Amino acid sequence: MKAQALHGHLDALLLAVLEQGSLHGYAIIESLRNRSDGQLDLPTGTIYPALRRLERAGHVASSWSTVNGRERRTYRLTDAGRQALAGERSGWREFSSTVGRFLDADIPPGAPA
Repeated sequence: MKAQALHGHLDALLLAVLEQGSLHGYAIIESLRNRSDGQLDLPTGTIYPALRRLERAGHVASSWSTVNGRERRTYRLTDAGRQALAGERSGWREFSSTVGRFLDADIPPGAPA
């Protein structure tokens, strides 16, 4: 799946991954890949700018650590990030329900989704 297809949803996915606990950038990429059965194989050039954007918004905090002689930045979800994730989930449910009324072939027109 291309990063372009995730337009508008990448931040929510990153927040959801970090809900599980603090992770460094590569582990976040691996989590996206694993939880999507390989469908979300996104490049670092997509992930890191989004993480920086989330950090500027106060939804994510980061800290540097040294592991095996290598510096790496670890990201964690903030309280504001948890609130943002709750809002994203609510918005996603509404969006998918609305779109499902059109794209789900097994739901007759006018029936509640």
